[in-house]
Amino acid sequence: MPLVLDLLGTFFFAISGSLLAARRGFDIIGSLLLGSLTGLGGGVIRDVILGVTPNAFANPVYLAPPVVAAVLVFFLSGAVARFPRTLLVFDGGGLALFCITGTVIALGHGANPIAAGVLGVTTAVGGGLLRDVVANRDPQLFDPHDLYAVPAMLGAALIVVIWSLHGYNPWTEAAVAALVFAFRMLSLRFRWHVPLAAVSRHPV
Repeated sequence: MPLVLDLLGTFFFAISGSLLAARRGFDIIGSLLLGSLTGLGGGVIRDVILGVTPNAFANPVYLAPPVVAAVLVFFLSGAVARFPRTLLVFDGGGLALFCITGTVIALGHGANPIAAGVLGVTTAVGGGLLRDVVANRDPQLFDPHDLYAVPAMLGAALIVVIWSLHGYNPWTEAAVAALVFAFRMLSLRFRWHVPLAAVSRHPV
């Protein structure tokens, strides 16, 4: 089950990367590379920290989702262009799945609960951060009007608690993913944000 969710999260994030590449006017190779970086980047960072061979290099099946994503965006970019928030929806889906799989993989490798939660968040936001930096866009992670990392923090924390209580199973997994995704979409819809790092009299 973690493998299925990991591949699905990779696909969702790869779609968001390929969509951004299309909006930036990249060619198909650029779309594939940006989608791969987005879909695989967070997991590679996690695995390097854990001291294991990254899944993206150990298992060739991880290369399939970015390829499929680039092909789909190439042929369907005209259709998805009518829905400007498509990138955010796929990004939210990847965020919801990766905060779970990242935490579970870290726990499975013996990380303590706090470290596992941090690695879950890193897995969830790492690919999006790399995508935005490479595409020369202000990272969503540092947008003061966005809650990008907060839903991932919630999901990772819930998984750690559920794992500690021996309640982790496909049903609790799906429930946490749905909750994180809903939280992410609602935060975008209602423009939720957290307080700034310092009190300011001037809006950002």
